[in-house]
Amino acid sequence: MARRGAGTPFLLQLSLLLLLHLGGECGPSWTLGCASVAVGSPVVPLGSAVTASCTIQRELCRGLEQGKVRISWMLDNTLVAGSQRQGPGGTEVSNLTLPRFNHTQARLWCCVEWNGTKQRIGVAEIRAGYPPAKPLNLSCVLNVSDYGLTCHWEQGTDSHLPTSVVLKCAGKPHALPEGPRAHCSGCRRSRAQAVTGCTPQGGHSHCTVPRRLLQLYRQMEIWVSATNALGTAESEHLCIDPMDVAKLDPPTLQSIQSIPFQTDCIALAWDVARGTEHMELQCELRYRAPEDPAWVLVTGITGRAGTAQRCGFLFGTQYYFQMRCRRSSASALAHWSEWSPGRNYTTHEKAPTGKLDAWWGAQPAGAGGRLEVQLRWKAPRQREANGRVLGYRVTLSPRRRGRDPPSICNTTHTQCNFSVPAETRRVYLSAYNAAGESAPTEVVLLQRKGQPLAGLRAVPGGERSLWVHWEAPLAPVIAYVLEWQRVTAEPGHCSGCWQMERDGTATTALIQDGIEPFQRYNISLFPLYKDTVGVPVHTTAYSQQKAPSHAPKLHLRRISKSEAELCWEPLPVEMQNGFITSYTIFWANSITDVASATVNPSLSSFVIRGLKPSTLYKVHIMASTAAGGTNGTSLTLVTTVLDDTEIQFLFLTLGLIFVLLMVLLICFQKNERMKEQLWPSVPDPANSSLGKWVPPAAPQEPLQVVAAREPGPTSISTVTVLEGEEGKQPGKEPPALLVALPPLARPYVRQEGPGEPVQYARVGGAGYRGQRLLPEPGPRFYENLRGRGDGGGAGDWGFPEEPPATFPLLQGLRIGGAEEPHECRAD
Repeated sequence: MARRGAGTPFLLQLSLLLLLHLGGECGPSWTLGCASVAVGSPVVPLGSAVTASCTIQRELCRGLEQGKVRISWMLDNTLVAGSQRQGPGGTEVSNLTLPRFNHTQARLWCCVEWNGTKQRIGVAEIRAGYPPAKPLNLSCVLNVSDYGLTCHWEQGTDSHLPTSVVLKCAGKPHALPEGPRAHCSGCRRSRAQAVTGCTPQGGHSHCTVPRRLLQLYRQMEIWVSATNALGTAESEHLCIDPMDVAKLDPPTLQSIQSIPFQTDCIALAWDVARGTEHMELQCELRYRAPEDPAWVLVTGITGRAGTAQRCGFLFGTQYYFQMRCRRSSASALAHWSEWSPGRNYTTHEKAPTGKLDAWWGAQPAGAGGRLEVQLRWKAPRQREANGRVLGYRVTLSPRRRGRDPPSICNTTHTQCNFSVPAETRRVYLSAYNAAGESAPTEVVLLQRKGQPLAGLRAVPGGERSLWVHWEAPLAPVIAYVLEWQRVTAEPGHCSGCWQMERDGTATTALIQDGIEPFQRYNISLFPLYKDTVGVPVHTTAYSQQKAPSHAPKLHLRRISKSEAELCWEPLPVEMQNGFITSYTIFWANSITDVASATVNPSLSSFVIRGLKPSTLYKVHIMASTAAGGTNGTSLTLVTTVLDDTEIQFLFLTLGLIFVLLMVLLICFQKNERMKEQLWPSVPDPANSSLGKWVPPAAPQEPLQVVAAREPGPTSISTVTVLEGEEGKQPGKEPPALLVALPPLARPYVRQEGPGEPVQYARVGGAGYRGQRLLPEPGPRFYENLRGRGDGGGAGDWGFPEEPPATFPLLQGLRIGGAEEPHECRAD
């Protein structure tokens, strides 16, 4: 006993540990048989309140007898708060109320705390949704191949709850009296009436009731029932005879032929499908030509089989025919059969009828008295062509009975160029096919000098059409002719781009032929008067616009330090895609200073002002239409440091300076007097005749010291005249003598008392020998001794430390020059 009592707490602890291991924190449902969870309803309307309670019996839960039991709630993984109280018999009860349950499906857990961990001990599953929606648009079809009744309907909104759907049928034991069969007022179900039906599979909204559950040729009540935990909904009840909703097989077209004497009528033979020979049928016929967008429907064809006639067909036109049938006694819910396989048939042809719309242009053909005419016309409409037109003829006179005039033009096209005499005012145009030729249309070649119209404008009528509006002139108008031509870089001509408005009172017209979006069209309008053609008026238009395909390419025309002139080529009209409303120029420098300017579309250049010198700019252009704009590629430019005028002034100044220097240089080279004034030619004493003569002994002359400095010229004490050798002139010695000159002594100044210094010089040379000294009379102060040589440069003059046999030289004595040598003598 003791051992058993000791093992029981161990098993309880082991069970609780297992609970902890399996559930975790408020883990999966686990019960000790001591807890129960109850909810008010497991299925509730979505958004309504939910109530629940959890009851725990302490004495049945081993391990929970001691201590306080704490109960908590979890809605899926969300903690919700409830109230707890002590119930009868030592139980613990927790109640929970959720005011709005917004989950379509959720689990409500009851948990207790054990060893500080929440453990799940009970669970209740709750679903929420709506009552089933009413099924809609119930319809049934009886398949005559197996006589199964297939019904279709539309499901209502999702109820979020499991819903069972059943198609139910209830049949009367006896046939109803004659009367309406599609109304439920005559189809009342009795308690003894059997209810059968079918259940859709896989969530579909259709199913088929087999033949064995149907009562053919009797009315049955049919409806759809949808049921879930919150209620039931039924569709509208159908009271029908299954044969009234039978879908028959289509009939067969046997033959189609024209009635010989009424070529606009046809007779059509048809036969019913197999299995419907005994039924009275109601059939329909439809047909159309290949170019017609809509079908022509013929109703009221009754009978089991036979023929049908129909008139009003166009001549020489191919038609496509189809037929379908249903039971003639069927209700409004009956189904038509599928359309039969089609048959083609072409009616008989007839000669074309009606007049042709013609337009012309005429001009003189040189000096030959002829008139060149360009005649254009519109092909006859299908109702007037009466078959396939084989060609057109143009004559100068109408066709008369028994005589056909010669043709000046016979073509399969809708235009013709020909030459007629200058006095011709009328030509005649006709069309022909395999059945004959039309009556000729008279074309009067009027002159184009009448009153023009006013206020012509064109607006888009759609992506591929244009509405043209104008003001009616004062004079009565017979008709109007509209011409339009696409504007392209390479001009072309469209022969069919014109139309005639025969209503002379009209002020609008719609152009549809050949109009394409994003293309510009020139439109011209001619008023046709009784005796003349009005002068045309013109306009341009787009049926639809968009941004240009490209922007113009910018080019730099000139640039300076503060301005840049840009230019561009106008966009080709094919690239514009609309009317250019403006050009916008954008420019920015490296510090993201962005500026822009809008330019009139008629301009092709622009000058950007206010730029910074020596700065890099990025420039691009945007071309805009009413529908948007397109940016072009960027152009990089750098402004200059100086303006053009500044550069020109600088170059002009430099050029003038250069020219002046060149002039001065030339003057210096050519003008000896100017050279003499600026750079005087000083003779070289070493090359002079005096330098080449060295006396053996210079007489010693006593130096005379001037006691006081007095104004006036200085007198020369002794003058020695050197005479050259006979046959030689001074300054004409050979170059060898110049090289053999002995070095000259350096000059020096010797001070003789308080007076001014006396200059001494000694000239050495071997050019002259045996010369004697001149007599000694004193020279006058204004006479100077000038020697003349070949213009050699200035020589080196030296003053020796001790004066040898010297002679004094006065200041102002100049030796050499350009003059003829002459003898220096004193007074």
